[in-house]
Amino acid sequence: MLSFKSIAAFFSLVALVACQPADQQDGKVEQGFYPGAIEVGHLVALDMAPLFVAVEKGYFDQEGLDVNTRFFANPGDNNAALASGDLQLTVNPFTLPYLGAAAGGDFQFVASAGGVGVMEIVAQGELGVSSFEELIEYSRTNGSSVKIGSLRGDTLDVVVFKALEDRGSSYEDFEMVWFNDLLAMVQAFKAGEIDVLSHIKPYTTDLIVNFDAVSLGTNSSIWGVGTPNCVTMVMGDFADQYPKTVEAYLKAIRRGYQDIIDDPVEAAKLLSEGNYYQVDEQVLIAAMRSLPDEVYLRPNMNGVNTAIEDLVEQGYMEPVERPVYDPSFLDAIDQEL
Repeated sequence: MLSFKSIAAFFSLVALVACQPADQQDGKVEQGFYPGAIEVGHLVALDMAPLFVAVEKGYFDQEGLDVNTRFFANPGDNNAALASGDLQLTVNPFTLPYLGAAAGGDFQFVASAGGVGVMEIVAQGELGVSSFEELIEYSRTNGSSVKIGSLRGDTLDVVVFKALEDRGSSYEDFEMVWFNDLLAMVQAFKAGEIDVLSHIKPYTTDLIVNFDAVSLGTNSSIWGVGTPNCVTMVMGDFADQYPKTVEAYLKAIRRGYQDIIDDPVEAAKLLSEGNYYQVDEQVLIAAMRSLPDEVYLRPNMNGVNTAIEDLVEQGYMEPVERPVYDPSFLDAIDQEL
């Protein structure tokens, strides 16, 4: 995800923001609602689909929120915009709130973004491998020339780290190719510049359907079902001051998520018409049908904690002593049901 240089720059920004007093909002705040438009930063993974469906179907309006979405190609830029106050919420890999918290920022996440098994590691079909065990054997037989593309310090990094470590392998058995742009990674795989790609649905679905890629596993098979890819993030002071805004946002997301489960064909058509993903509609339908028939907004924290421990082991961050996940907002909206 981030080069060491960009990680350092991001940490510097977080430290600066952490030392500044919270911005005092002008205007009347009633019952914990933010008095203005909500800016939400996002990437392009399948687990953003509930956000996009909620926008298209007007669920945020119905919950009393004025929501604007903003695309980021790089998770680090998305996080930095949240830290600076340019955004009120972000949808970002779950490693980012921990990296920010380790740097001294008051980052937290309040729910999974929406989706299970969204992260996927795929190999070029011409390699002739269909499992991590076969990939490791192939790499050891052919030297360290097998190239794996990933984002440094991201969920897409630590999921590969874990899959290899569990099988007695490591990055030393491969040539790691680090990117900082999600869509550029896909193009590199299509061009044959890398052999293995750690990425996200629906783009891995497209590679499997149309480019002869083979799935080696997902974050569900590596960390456990319910472990998220991305999560809904806020700064602590925003969550404290505007809890009803956070709850209303999650209600709209849950409705969008349920729509995808109930009718993936309709949801895919809606998002294809909105040009949210650079894949054809049939690929998007296939990706949505791969999701379990259950809304998962509560993260599998065993999987999350395993990944964060690996971030510490890899030297990206120091351990975080405080809780980063706050389940109270999901608790509040569940009580209403």
